[in-house]
Amino acid sequence: MSILTIAEAAKQIAARKLSPVELAQTQLERIRRLDPQLHAFLLVTEERAIADAKAAEARQMSGSLRGPLDGIPIAHKDIYCTAGIRTTAHSKLLETNVPAEDAHTVKKWTDAGTVLLGKLATHEFAFGGPSFDLPWPPARNPWDTEHFTAGSSSGTGAAVAAGLILGGTGSDTGGSIRGPAALCGIAGIKPTYGLSSRRGILPLAFTLDHAGPMAWTAEDCALLLQGMAGHDPLDPASVDRLVPNFTADLAKGVKGLRIGVVRHFFETDHRASDATRKGIDDALDFFRTEGAEVRDITLSPAADYHAVGYLLMITEAFTLHGPWMRKHFHDYGELFRDRVALAATISGPDIVQATRRRRMLCQEMARAMADLDIIVSASQPGEAPKIADLPKWVNMEKPSFTMPFNVTGFPAISICTGFGEGGLPVSIQLAGKPFSEPTLFRAAHAYETAMPWRSNRPAMAA
Repeated sequence: MSILTIAEAAKQIAARKLSPVELAQTQLERIRRLDPQLHAFLLVTEERAIADAKAAEARQMSGSLRGPLDGIPIAHKDIYCTAGIRTTAHSKLLETNVPAEDAHTVKKWTDAGTVLLGKLATHEFAFGGPSFDLPWPPARNPWDTEHFTAGSSSGTGAAVAAGLILGGTGSDTGGSIRGPAALCGIAGIKPTYGLSSRRGILPLAFTLDHAGPMAWTAEDCALLLQGMAGHDPLDPASVDRLVPNFTADLAKGVKGLRIGVVRHFFETDHRASDATRKGIDDALDFFRTEGAEVRDITLSPAADYHAVGYLLMITEAFTLHGPWMRKHFHDYGELFRDRVALAATISGPDIVQATRRRRMLCQEMARAMADLDIIVSASQPGEAPKIADLPKWVNMEKPSFTMPFNVTGFPAISICTGFGEGGLPVSIQLAGKPFSEPTLFRAAHAYETAMPWRSNRPAMAA
């Protein structure tokens, strides 16, 4: 069986041309064959998967499918709590943790009929990685297993790219959905802050955390987000607003869209690779040809956004982990404990100034987008580096392309724009106004369906 997208599988299941049980068995066999090289899974839930698939097949045969996610094999990043199923955050501290309840979004996907294949690798508590001193190894990039996946939704990125799952959950505090999407050559969206509930997802930084989906295509991400989004009164950050149909505008193309390019982010502030910049320029040419208006815009330096976001992220993380660290410092992996413990040196005035500056940056971006539909930047500086070559402080050396949209809470998606000199994926990031996800999906889908990238899987997935 060829690797299907969610949209393709959903159509075949609805037409009774594809058995959810056979699909689940195919995916489990791929996991058995490929995951020993990838380490994308921390736990495979084979019995649960077959039970879920049999239930979906019964609904299929009785004509009572619950929607396009019914019978679709997925897996969850291992910071998403799963009732009765171990949830570790890839940490020794939670090695035997078994939650009593599902995360809100886990339950929503279960209710939609998804088939749970297991729990996926992450960076420790969604921040410390790639680490080699934890109970489980870090996930590897399926395009070349010597290379990094980015983090922290590392297992999801690897599993989707290798075709082990059709889609999965990620979380994004500074780029943890869009980074692995970029380096693994898939699609991943960080929705608007508050669109998807974070209840039952182990937190890193309350004011920066986002929950979102990752899949092979933007269309699949739209289908998955449809099953995740919605108000949760028990999440204080959750927004109470009507959830739109994220796939309704997919076929509209980009004609008439107004696109602003933050060129200084990836040409001056943190110069991206030649292949990354060419991929962005070629995508912009496509958008122009298809009738979009494209122009350059200027924001504050990327370093300003990064400094604010990084300081707040480690401070909020230390607020959560400080009490544990005082008792169990050496039970954390080295990367997490050293990166987060740095927050102990941050003063109250530092936090106040960062919060004040954050508000200014949010206002700046809102003004810049007043007459725009999309902002374009890079997702990652280039192809995936070798996993063994990453220094401890890699996320402090250069400003992040993804952090600006965590600071502001604006939605942003990463999609593949081809491949670099090393044969590994490169990407583009599209961001929009709050709650403009349908527009982002529309533009991303127009580009993806016009380009050949989605027909090219990692060689190991063949």
